[in-house]
Amino acid sequence: MASVFPVPGYVTDNRRSLAKVDWYLVLATLLLLLVGLMSLYSKCSANNLPYFRKQLMNVGLGFVPLAIFATVHPKFWQRVSSLLYGVSLFFLVLVLVHGRHAKGAGRWIQFGPIDFQPSELAKIFTILTLATFYTFRQDRIEKPSTFFYGLLHVMIPTLLIFKQPHLGGAMVMFSMWFAVSLIAGIPLRSMFITVGLAVSIIGMGLYMPNIKVIQPYQRERLMAMLGINADNKGSKYQPEQAEIAFGVGGVLGTGFGHGERKVNGFIPEQWNDFAFTIVGEEGGLVGGTLVLLTFGFFFYRVWLTIVQSAEPYYKMLAVGVFAVLAFHTVINIAMVVQLFPVVGIWLPFISYGGTAIWLCMSCVGLLIGIRRREKPILF
Repeated sequence: MASVFPVPGYVTDNRRSLAKVDWYLVLATLLLLLVGLMSLYSKCSANNLPYFRKQLMNVGLGFVPLAIFATVHPKFWQRVSSLLYGVSLFFLVLVLVHGRHAKGAGRWIQFGPIDFQPSELAKIFTILTLATFYTFRQDRIEKPSTFFYGLLHVMIPTLLIFKQPHLGGAMVMFSMWFAVSLIAGIPLRSMFITVGLAVSIIGMGLYMPNIKVIQPYQRERLMAMLGINADNKGSKYQPEQAEIAFGVGGVLGTGFGHGERKVNGFIPEQWNDFAFTIVGEEGGLVGGTLVLLTFGFFFYRVWLTIVQSAEPYYKMLAVGVFAVLAFHTVINIAMVVQLFPVVGIWLPFISYGGTAIWLCMSCVGLLIGIRRREKPILF
């Protein structure tokens, strides 16, 4: 079994200059975290300020994994990839057996006051282990066996996440597999056949309810997005209330802390998947655009990490991070504006949730660790 201890050369030495840190990436991360905290504080009344304090603690704790991934040499994770994969599967199985259930899903394991969501851990661990797998098979990357085992590598945790049930989390894993496989050099024909099969299976579950591929509420949301059997009190309630909130915000917004739709609680669990509606109502078109531009700048810095990475392993890690966080961002905002069904996808750095914040900050730390070990690029 792989060693769990670092070896010489696999941990950053102190001679590394802080000048190699991508401070623009750090700045974009801090701005997005600030938007999230401000949105949650605005949402919280005097009775539920503990939510804000807990999220503030989550952000503070998030700097621990950020520092770990930024400091430890990315190639160290290759040495412990088997351990990471085993830990990921262990927690995914554990949550199915002893997980805490809420709103029809069992996605959390409770450790005292902390709710831990194993599916978020699985995302970054699978990025690390899949990139390691492809790195060690670069000379056989086009062989069918590489494609098959790479797909199996991701499908095991993906199916365990889907079983919770968590359709959104499974979609994130699948998109990450596609992106990393694409940059690794897996033949496109094999990948598109797999995507076609996945879409076909979901389609069967949508139009053939007796084939229980997806949960009834997931089917209702998909049908609502297509305009079939939808009503305002059912599957389209949250998206339609979000649309109203954006309309109330107008161009300049109602002002910080003055969102009437937020105060009256028209959108359930607004601080989670629909946190962007607070920005849209109180910041208006201007505030929402500024937040989107900040996301754009953040992903531009991630893209630079991909472009400047000479080693395939580093490139695959950066692409995996890009795929996970970009998928979350695009799908979450698409949900809010009724371009995609509600599938339980949080908005990076802004939505409430400890494990989600820790995943995001771990990804930032991993990107910093990669950039510090590549030659600077002039852009």
